[in-house]
Amino acid sequence: MHNSYPLWKNVLILLVFLVSIIYALPNLYNEDPSVQVVSSHAGTALTPTQVSTIEKLVKDSNTPTKAFEVADGRVLARLGSNDDQLKIADLLREKMGNDYTVSLNLAPTTPGWLRALGAKAMYLGLDLRGGVHFLLEVDMDAAVKQAEERYNDDLRLALREANLRYQSVAKDNGFIKIKLKEAADKPNLFKVLDKNFRTLEVTEPDGTPDEVWLKIGERELKDTRKNAVAQNMTTLRNRVNELGVAEPVIQQQGENRIMVQLPGIQDTGRAKDILGTTATLEYRLVDVEHDVQKAVEGHPPVGSRLYYEKDGRPILLNRQVIVTGDQILDASSSVDEDSRPAVVINLNGAGAAKMGKMTQANVGKPMAVVFIEYKSENRIVNGEKVRHKEKVEKVISVATIQGVFSKRFQTTGLDSPQEARNLSLLLRAGALAAPVDIVEERTVGPSLGQDNIDKGFLSFIVGFVLVVLFMAGYYRLFGMIANLALAFNVVIVVAILSLLQATLTLPGIAGIILTVGMSVDANVLIFERIKEEIRNGNSPQASIFIGYEKAFATILDSHVTNLVVAIVLFVFGTGSVKGFAVTLIIGILSSMFTAITGTRMVINRIYGDRRVDKLSI
Repeated sequence: MHNSYPLWKNVLILLVFLVSIIYALPNLYNEDPSVQVVSSHAGTALTPTQVSTIEKLVKDSNTPTKAFEVADGRVLARLGSNDDQLKIADLLREKMGNDYTVSLNLAPTTPGWLRALGAKAMYLGLDLRGGVHFLLEVDMDAAVKQAEERYNDDLRLALREANLRYQSVAKDNGFIKIKLKEAADKPNLFKVLDKNFRTLEVTEPDGTPDEVWLKIGERELKDTRKNAVAQNMTTLRNRVNELGVAEPVIQQQGENRIMVQLPGIQDTGRAKDILGTTATLEYRLVDVEHDVQKAVEGHPPVGSRLYYEKDGRPILLNRQVIVTGDQILDASSSVDEDSRPAVVINLNGAGAAKMGKMTQANVGKPMAVVFIEYKSENRIVNGEKVRHKEKVEKVISVATIQGVFSKRFQTTGLDSPQEARNLSLLLRAGALAAPVDIVEERTVGPSLGQDNIDKGFLSFIVGFVLVVLFMAGYYRLFGMIANLALAFNVVIVVAILSLLQATLTLPGIAGIILTVGMSVDANVLIFERIKEEIRNGNSPQASIFIGYEKAFATILDSHVTNLVVAIVLFVFGTGSVKGFAVTLIIGILSSMFTAITGTRMVINRIYGDRRVDKLSI
């Protein structure tokens, strides 16, 4: 009797091992602490003069630099330590000003030939090494102002629909003040308020019978602030998912702060921009009936607002907003018929109805797209650093309405494909309910996680060596074959985690160590069955065949049981538990392959084609 695999099966097994080695190799290369500098203006590349200035600042600091790289309009300085990284980052932030985004980064050192094959190292969690920690502060005052702005616009619309004439509806010191044309219309106003605005507190000031003051109640203000944090957390999760970060940690701290941890993030500059940007769009009709110059001189017409286009030209737009970013269901970057960057917009039902109604009534008239963004910067006031917040509104596109459209349409006027991609990501993930400021940023590197790395690696080595010694001493040649399969099992697990771009944490290391024990457990069952068959008088070849065939059902049962538990952990667990479950699931499937198929291929090559009287087991 001969034990052998067909040629195709041997080739397949060897191919799996070869591919696993290639995709596990990048994990042997460290990452360089680096500082990345990009222009703070989206889509704008650094000029050669700016690059030279940055390089000179780094060299003049007398800080050892491994490399200075320029690619895609950005600069990356590779440094030797985390202390040097922080030193250079602080220097560049101080010298370069607010026109540049300076970010901490971990740059891979994987050889080019491996990167060409698509091989990347798996990420390390914040408890080991790599990643960025952000602490974001939600601007609660802005959240309240936005709520007041919404009520302001809704009140105007409700009064027009009720045919109530009014002189003004304006915000003033926490109140929304309605001034009617005639005091006799007050009863009708109260009917409108009672029907649609019951949550607002109503005040009738003395001496002004034609005015009514409205104010958001304390309970609603508290809910507004609470909802702003909750909605921001949801939006940040969506944005982080768009960045492709594995196992992010997003948690609320206190009443108005959100902690974001991005394990293994590579492009921290883009992550910083995406997380901190409060970007949305508004679509408004262009006011072509009034003189824009009078508005520039400080006399804007009633019902219109003065804006500026990207090239600085003034333009008048209607105060009434057609649709806003919160009515956008989906957005994707694209190009228009002239190959210019564009964003394809899909609106929800309410937004589509408003857009369809507006375009139907205004064919041939111009419509503008307003890009709204909140920015914050540090300014020196009376010798002290003060954080200044600014709402930036700019018209990115003005186009004539050629026909009726509603649910799906295209927005142009963007400077670059990267700006289109970033804008579509922000719109797809949703606008932040209130602006956020990054009040703390740090990387977690070897200095903080080295103890965890050392202990995790030591436990793996000790467990692996003890298992190897036991298997080699007790099962001899068969034990050495099992040890070989055990090593390849670890390689396969690491390769799959790398292909998935998963984040390895301490629980993940525990899962790999557990996999080591499970892998040899399958071989122990097989080898003991082979020894039992030999004691029963079967030939060595028959014992090998029966040992693998009869032990398979038992091994399958035990691994399926473990797999069910791992899947339950993955489904119901969170954070580190989910990471442990992922590693365990991969390890269970991998150990089945190496312990049964891998070891049998090697044993077949050693014993399968010759007559033997005794096995080294």
